[in-house]
Amino acid sequence: MRSSTTAWEALFRAQVTVMREIQKLPEFKALSTREYDVLFNLSRCESGTSRLSDLNQYLLISQPSLSRMADRLESKGLLARRQDPTDQRAVLFSLTDEGAALQKSMGREHIKGIHALIGTALSSEEFATLQELSTKLRQHIEAS
Repeated sequence: MRSSTTAWEALFRAQVTVMREIQKLPEFKALSTREYDVLFNLSRCESGTSRLSDLNQYLLISQPSLSRMADRLESKGLLARRQDPTDQRAVLFSLTDEGAALQKSMGREHIKGIHALIGTALSSEEFATLQELSTKLRQHIEAS
C-alpha cells in the first residue's frame, strides 16, 4: 500500500508543478487553463457537440462551475448552444468558428510550451513508459 501512495504523491506533485508553470505560459493570457481545457475537449468530440454532463467526464471541475464557464465562453463567442434533437430537455454545446480557431492557435503554442517545459526532462523511452503507465492507471480506475 505504501508504494501506491508514494507513487501517487510523486505523480500528483509533478502534475501540480507542471500545471503551475503551464499557467504562466503566454497563451494562457487569452483564456485560463480550465477554459482552454473545455475548448480542447470539445474539439475532440467526434460529433463536434457535447452535453456538459458528458464533457465533465474529462474535466476536473464541478458541474455548476462548468455550466457557469460555458455561459462565459458562450458570451465571448467561443461556444454555441442548441437543444439536443433527441432530448428536448438537454442542451448541446459546440465550438464556434472563433472558438475552434482560438483552440487551434492556443493548442499550437501550448504544445511548444509543454515541449520547452518538459521535453528534455525524460528520454523518448521514458516518455513512452510514462504514457503507458498513465494510460494503464486511468483504464484500471475507469474499469472499477
